[in-house]
Amino acid sequence: MRLATAALLASLGLTLGCGGSRREPRFQPPVGAAETRASSQPRRPGDLDFAHQASVPSDVRPMQVGQASWYGKQFAGRKTASGERFDPSQLTAAHRTLPFGTWVDVRRIDTGTSVRVRITDRGPFGDKRRIIDVSHKAAEQLGMVRDGVAEVELRVVRGP
Repeated sequence: MRLATAALLASLGLTLGCGGSRREPRFQPPVGAAETRASSQPRRPGDLDFAHQASVPSDVRPMQVGQASWYGKQFAGRKTASGERFDPSQLTAAHRTLPFGTWVDVRRIDTGTSVRVRITDRGPFGDKRRIIDVSHKAAEQLGMVRDGVAEVELRVVRGP
């Protein structure tokens, strides 16, 4: 009995130890966007500090490339993670890590169309290729309502 238990525990340990780690899309900090921290608080992974940065030049390279999806009327009126009520007719978006209130240019790669949105919620969750969920109005301006998703690049324009 002890031998069977030991063998089971050993195989369980090997199985758990072999699990690969999932990688999130990585940020490329915008050129010239030095991140400084005035406080002595330790930085968390994905924590961006815009306290000393009013804007980022529009000609900087994209900070993130991936898929955008959209969410709309079924969430209208619900509180977002920031505490604001979601309004699909506003130019807002959900991002996993950017601070609430951050303004981001979302550019559709295949058409070049772009829209400026404000981060008010967290997401998208599920498909790791998706880097941003935009409101219905933003999806209309990007021409992605019918398809549901589009390849995009993100540029931070202004912090909160």
